[in-house]
Amino acid sequence: MSSGQSIKIGIIPETVGKQRLDAALASLLTDLSRERIKSLISSGNLLIDGVAVTNPSSKKCAGMAFALTVPAPIEGQAQPQDISLDVIFEDEHLIVVNKPAGLVVHPAAGHADGTLVNALLHHCKGELSGIGGVTRPGIVHRIDKDTSGLMVAAKSDKAHQGLSSLFEKHDIERRYLAIVHGRPNPPSGTIEGNIGRSNANRKKMAVVGDDKGKTAVTHFITKEPLQGSTLVECQLETGRTHQVRVHMAHIGHSLVGDPLYGVRRKRLLSSGKDIRFCRQALHAAILGFVHPITAEKLMFSIDFPEDMQELFSKLHI
Repeated sequence: MSSGQSIKIGIIPETVGKQRLDAALASLLTDLSRERIKSLISSGNLLIDGVAVTNPSSKKCAGMAFALTVPAPIEGQAQPQDISLDVIFEDEHLIVVNKPAGLVVHPAAGHADGTLVNALLHHCKGELSGIGGVTRPGIVHRIDKDTSGLMVAAKSDKAHQGLSSLFEKHDIERRYLAIVHGRPNPPSGTIEGNIGRSNANRKKMAVVGDDKGKTAVTHFITKEPLQGSTLVECQLETGRTHQVRVHMAHIGHSLVGDPLYGVRRKRLLSSGKDIRFCRQALHAAILGFVHPITAEKLMFSIDFPEDMQELFSKLHI
């Protein structure tokens, strides 16, 4: 087996009934999307009871043993691009930026360039930590493409290791401002619920059982009631994929404009206004940590971007 390649093995449950092969495997292999599994099957990477199967829609494999080979990813080195950055803080070790909504953090499928990494490589003249690999140099944490706000990146391996340790120990202060549908009751609280891949929709995350996913804890507090909605501040103890979006939707208060976890409505409840907001109303407003090299305590805050400020003004009571 080549370096980086892995083989997933198991038994396809008898309970899948008439379920397609790719769907059955996606329910077992939660770290792979159904589309990825479908592609791997079609490419000849699946053995069923030792025989190659290339039809992802097959429904004849229940109860059989499978072995799915997952090739190592092929990384292409990210290139510097002259993309404007809003730099909040920078020294020889790290850089803090205010990421605009719409900017992808690092190259990935569908986003080969034009990312924050490409912008950082240009701004920092290539001086970024190499721990994240050739497609993610300097990246210690991420925020979603359509979430705005504060991010820190590492310019040296030592700073990267120090920042990663802070994140692992939950010693980073991260607070998000979100505009959510409805009025949370009680107005503040703590949401605890493991987050993992949704079985119903592989593009989504979901609150799953205690024996599944990863531990996730979000503290929220109402900042201001709005028309048909509420401005809340969410403080993260953990940093799971889509954590704020999943947790707030889980308690019945999805983010305004969220295309994945939100409700499909043109008007906010009881607002009487036709509000269209084309992204999740989420902003990483506060970021605080102890500098991993100088031990200086750093705290940064950033106001709403223009689109969220406009939304807030429209909904202001």
